[in-house]
Amino acid sequence: MNHTFAQTLKHGTKVIGAVMISTALMTGCTGSPAAQPAANAAEPQLKTVKVSKIEKKKIGDPIEQVADVISSIQIDIVNKVGGDVQEIMKKRGDMVEKGEVIFRLDPTDVRIEKEKAQINLNSTQQQMVKAREDLTNSKQELRNGITKLEQSIKDTEKNYAKMRNDYDLGLVTKFQLEQMETTLNNLKLDLESSRSKLKTLESTNSLAQMEQTLQTSNVTIRESDRTLNNMEVKAAVSGVLTELPIEVGMTLPAGFKAAMVQQLDPIKIKAELTEESAKLVRGKQELTFYIPGTTDKVKGNVSYLADVMSSQSKSYVLELEVPNADRKLKPGMKAQILLTEENDQQVVTVPTLSVVREGGDTFVFVLAGDQAEKRKVELGRLNETNQEVISGIKEGEQLIVYGQNQLKDKEKVQLAK
Repeated sequence: MNHTFAQTLKHGTKVIGAVMISTALMTGCTGSPAAQPAANAAEPQLKTVKVSKIEKKKIGDPIEQVADVISSIQIDIVNKVGGDVQEIMKKRGDMVEKGEVIFRLDPTDVRIEKEKAQINLNSTQQQMVKAREDLTNSKQELRNGITKLEQSIKDTEKNYAKMRNDYDLGLVTKFQLEQMETTLNNLKLDLESSRSKLKTLESTNSLAQMEQTLQTSNVTIRESDRTLNNMEVKAAVSGVLTELPIEVGMTLPAGFKAAMVQQLDPIKIKAELTEESAKLVRGKQELTFYIPGTTDKVKGNVSYLADVMSSQSKSYVLELEVPNADRKLKPGMKAQILLTEENDQQVVTVPTLSVVREGGDTFVFVLAGDQAEKRKVELGRLNETNQEVISGIKEGEQLIVYGQNQLKDKEKVQLAK
């Protein structure tokens, strides 16, 4: 019994000693009560934020624009010459190929004029052949005559010289000598006249009038041939004949708009875009379109996009050029142009609640290390709680989505646990 009490007393003494030691240690660690607040004041409290990785998400369905199917070219078919409509080969609505005859004018009067010109041409040619022969003969006769005169003058000069000697000897009279001199002078005058005539024939084109007549006849024949060719009025392009306001027997003046052909291959898809829509397609070389009620989507080359807004329609004209060999696309149809594709809908987005607005500007905070960077962003399309970001951040960065409204640029933060 005494042994038990002694053990209990010994155990209690140990416990009291342990408690006293613990109290002393706690007192030494904490110091005085005023020391704790001073230590906390030396270390600023970091703001706690939450972050989310910036990703690309689908912002919506592709943006579409209604458009019209129109012919790529509308050509007025004008008859170049006047005449009576003799035959019509096509009717309105028919397909025509380039160079195919649409209608003919009566060529009778033109053929008569051509025959007259041909007769005149043939007659003038025959006259010119004979005139050239006559001219050649005349020149030859003059040359022969000149040769004979030159010989006669030489002979007469010899005789005249001999007669002068005889006159000096008294063998001939003065009258005879004078007659010989007169004959010599006359021969020289005849030679000069013949040479002048020959020179005139050689230098003067006596056939000029005939040659002019011949040229005129040739021109008339060429004009007749051209007119006869224009009597067949042909399609300038391949397409559909949409206008043909003529009947057989009508007299058409030259320059009459007798038909219209609309080219269907290639064909055009035309749309009127707002400024925002024009921005979406500017710089693109091709766009996708489809005809409502069909599932086929086709690519079309962007052939035109206006740089300046139309003052009348207050829009930007967009035109696509599309091959249409099978003629499936026809003027008057409606089409839907995809201003954006499926992949254009996958864009960098942020939650709308993460955006901080200051005046007219928009910002987000991105975590860079242990700092919050303030970024000015350009926002785009909105889809429920997500907002497209056009510029300012990029995919993969850490976006601060909680606590951002109380932050400053480059402020150190800590992540929420």
